[in-house]
Amino acid sequence: MTSDLSRRLQARHLNMIAIGGSIGTGIFLASGYTIFVGGPGGALLAYSLMAIIVYFLMTSLSEMSVYKPTSGTFCEYSSLYVGKSFGLAMGYNYWLNWAITLAAEISAAALIMSYWFPHVNGVIFSLVFFIGIFLCNAFSVRIFGEIEYFMSFVKVAVVLAFIVLGIFTVVEQPHFGIPHWSIGDAPFHRGLIGFISAFLFAGFSFQGTELVGVASGEVQDPEKAIPKSIKYVFWRLTLFYILSIGIITLLLPYNDPRLATQDSVNASPYTLIFSYYLSNYAADLINFIILVAVLSAANASMYSATRILWYLGKTGQAPKAFSRVNPSAIPMAALLISSLIGSFVFLSSVVGNGVLFSYLVQISSLSGFIAWFGIALSHYKFRKYYLPQHGGVENLRYKARFFPYAQIISMLMLGFIILAQFIPLIMDNTSYRWMDLFVVYASIWMFMVFYFTHKFDWIPKIKAWF
Repeated sequence: MTSDLSRRLQARHLNMIAIGGSIGTGIFLASGYTIFVGGPGGALLAYSLMAIIVYFLMTSLSEMSVYKPTSGTFCEYSSLYVGKSFGLAMGYNYWLNWAITLAAEISAAALIMSYWFPHVNGVIFSLVFFIGIFLCNAFSVRIFGEIEYFMSFVKVAVVLAFIVLGIFTVVEQPHFGIPHWSIGDAPFHRGLIGFISAFLFAGFSFQGTELVGVASGEVQDPEKAIPKSIKYVFWRLTLFYILSIGIITLLLPYNDPRLATQDSVNASPYTLIFSYYLSNYAADLINFIILVAVLSAANASMYSATRILWYLGKTGQAPKAFSRVNPSAIPMAALLISSLIGSFVFLSSVVGNGVLFSYLVQISSLSGFIAWFGIALSHYKFRKYYLPQHGGVENLRYKARFFPYAQIISMLMLGFIILAQFIPLIMDNTSYRWMDLFVVYASIWMFMVFYFTHKFDWIPKIKAWF
């Protein structure tokens, strides 16, 4: 066995991998709840501001990737430009992020199946989906790329169809549209607090755009493909999310009680709108598309978690066994361990699918925000301290705009998002427990454990105890 990945992914695969990891539960299941908590204006403004932050982050990632193409994950930049301890903590944080996101997406898929089979235990569906996704990642990466390309293409086509149908509906039926922006305390429901809550949920929806920095180790001609893919993915995701949210706010009032939950496919704005305007059969079709979207996101999550753990093994930050690949260039040990973490979803039989899904979304979303903060900080350090000692900006073939303001703004906003995670918890559950607060910030505790363990070289001391 060797320890090198193969470059069998094409640029079109790279584009769809990032889209596949981003268009899932965030747009199909959580978008309605975002509008419910923030109102039409709050939700649309939240998604628009988050799109700007994502643009800053993706251009930062593109500049670093073109200057030094990474072999598996952008977490390498955290080690190079910030510090080895920070890079190690960032790598494990990002690995756990996608391993947990895998569980969240499979949990969502089981919820979707309950729409048709309400009396069947969701664990059965979780097991079937989990095995299928594992097999998709156990063979050649080219097979994974083709499967992900197909599933992502299907859901992108449906989102576009939804946007076109929504626009025609608003134009042909004037009683929809702007009036929904003036009911109750719209457009900004609950003012600043409602907007902050919507902003936090919007961030989770955009997570996954940075996956191009993970797949770069297996794409052909990464120096050309990565910047192009980052630009391609960002603008399309912005188009999908902002237009979709805008249309939903015109077709559904924010105070529709069906939008008050995010743990049931019946609360999906896509299901509600297609069911209302077409027929129950159309709702079944949309539910199937949502299922494809969620499984696509889970597939991308499994791929990402595996490659990140492979990188940690290759760089000596995890056991070397994780860096070995089979003749098909698949890191099987990394895949197996990532799968074990993802199998946490089967606890849904004990906790309850809706409760587990809510916790997993909170944990994985915060991990994603920490990773984004790491990208912004790494780029700031790269430009401010590393690059002047290695030839200056003249050596850059791609330059990110608005430095250093874009990076500073991104870090400030992401820092606020990380610290403000308790706000939705307090608003939605007046009888919350301290344990709930601990779970919400679980990603921070894990990041700190990895960071200080490496910083103070505690691993040899722990080994000595045994």
